[in-house]
Amino acid sequence: MVRDGEVVNPQSADERVQGVRQFIEMMGAEPRLTATALQTVGTKGWDGFTLAWVNA
Repeated sequence: MVRDGEVVNPQSADERVQGVRQFIEMMGAEPRLTATALQTVGTKGWDGFTLAWVNA
């Protein structure tokens, strides 16, 4: 999900990066959700995931 750190670059022209950014922004704007994005590092390099739950 992190796309080699490009997700934090608002000037990125990569459509995959733009899609991830849009997805995270949409989740953040949804009042029924509480969500976070986490960056991970492993043998494959930088990665990450989002975690969201529906507010009761």
